[in-house]
Amino acid sequence: MVSTLERFIHSLDPRSLPRVLQIQSGIYCQGSIYELFGNECCLATGEVIKVIGFKINKLIASICENNEVSRFSGKVELPVNFPGLYQVVADKTPYASIEEITRKVSIGPTRFGHPCFYSPEDIKLANLTIKQGEQITFNSMEEVNGTMIVKCGVVRNNQAHFFTLPLSQEGAFYECDDAQIYTLKEIAEWKIPKSRSRVVKLSKALQTWDFFNPLPEDFEGCLILTPVYEVQAVMKFRKDIVHILSDLDVEVKDITDCYDISSFLHPLSLEDVFERTNKEFPMVAEIMEGPLGSSKPFNQLYRGKEIIIYKKYQTTRILASEIRSDSPKRYFLIPMSYKGKFKRRPREFLTAYDLEIARTEKEQLHVVATKAFDSPHEELFSVAVGDQFLVHQCQTSEVLYEGRKKLIDVLACEQILSSAYKKVLLPMYMEGGFVEVIHDKKQYWLSEICKQFRLPFNVKVAVRDLSIEEDVLAAMPGLQFEEVLTDSYLLISSTSSPVESWEIPVYRLNMLVHLLNTDVQTVAPPVTKTMVEEISEEQYYMVRRYENQTLHPPPRPPKKPT
Repeated sequence: MVSTLERFIHSLDPRSLPRVLQIQSGIYCQGSIYELFGNECCLATGEVIKVIGFKINKLIASICENNEVSRFSGKVELPVNFPGLYQVVADKTPYASIEEITRKVSIGPTRFGHPCFYSPEDIKLANLTIKQGEQITFNSMEEVNGTMIVKCGVVRNNQAHFFTLPLSQEGAFYECDDAQIYTLKEIAEWKIPKSRSRVVKLSKALQTWDFFNPLPEDFEGCLILTPVYEVQAVMKFRKDIVHILSDLDVEVKDITDCYDISSFLHPLSLEDVFERTNKEFPMVAEIMEGPLGSSKPFNQLYRGKEIIIYKKYQTTRILASEIRSDSPKRYFLIPMSYKGKFKRRPREFLTAYDLEIARTEKEQLHVVATKAFDSPHEELFSVAVGDQFLVHQCQTSEVLYEGRKKLIDVLACEQILSSAYKKVLLPMYMEGGFVEVIHDKKQYWLSEICKQFRLPFNVKVAVRDLSIEEDVLAAMPGLQFEEVLTDSYLLISSTSSPVESWEIPVYRLNMLVHLLNTDVQTVAPPVTKTMVEEISEEQYYMVRRYENQTLHPPPRPPKKPT
């Protein structure tokens, strides 16, 4: 059956990839140019391509009012890397079956791939009844006895209950509200259903866009996003990936069932490589598509380069941010192998509660007040700018409130006077300002800081890492170590000069390779080069969100009595 490329992509089930297409009605741009703005534009009639994937290339955005396009809004194009953090607005149009959900909504192993729906009616299963309005989380899909099912879960009284739903299950299924925030790239990859638009609300504007901003100045509303897809394909006799926009004026025919698909190269993403078993490593691969605009050493990963992939593993990184009052800040992921030394820098605390969180038994916390505070209770201390305190512990104290005695949480401290110490109590709800006084002049390795102190922790490089050609951390006036992260990496080196290896992040580097039938001469990798990875503001919010989802949030500070 012949159809336009756009119609074919909109009806294509990603699970059926790869597909082999034959061009029935081609397009030819003037001259023998194969690419235009990075996209394939010359497809001859009769040419055969293997479609290996498709993704949203750009978004057509319209300003939204009451979930409808505003009468005063024109359509603008937004690239998927357009800055900002957005909240997804739940689609009010229901899905008619589980099969329709699996066909149009991305369900995958990451947290993005766990969409939530509810049914306005009870769903009776063999051992469980899903109540109307109850949030159902779609976790994964699998085949059982030749039948595809979806593994789902509900949470009741903090207890998870798991069950399966067949694709044949019918009913009205509505999207649940989603309080999470996403980048536009994440929304494009995971949160726009096939053949539907998506309404999003701007939650936080990030750094200034380097190019013309198509949105109104100080825009804070909602947008309706309509996707334009980019088709990723492999052509015969070529070792690179071609990119074809879905709105290209060509007609295609699906000939997968009558074509030898093994005659094409088989591209793999870094995620695909990471899913290989440990026994398959090491392996030799050729880069089909390298990361764009990358810094050292990722800029050495260009198309056609052969690399050895020694192993896969997970390892820890310290997430650090530059200490500066103005923006934009810079953000880094620091490996534990970093050989520089750090000295402490003063921390700042906004409340008495923050002092309680930061104090430890090993070291006395010494602070100076930078903001005055007048206590509403005679039993508690009023703070003046410049007052110095040694922080001791949290306790309760009795205060007189509206003629009645009341117990409240307080922070026991000692005020440092010229020749004495005075015991004082500060209310835990106190909003003030404190700066730490550092008496420790010692220099620390990264591992020592992680073992001896609580994060976040402020430092400055005292001795740079001499094994790094250009230690970017040494130029920072100050760094805040925010938290310890665990991430997935591949260890690689060049086949032409395997004198050193380096780690590449699996989920932050867009790269495609194909495996070569070449024996690896040496199984043991060369010396691993220490590399500090600088990440963007969007990546910073992404890695913080992933890590924090596995942690319980800290308790809220006590509120001031009213």
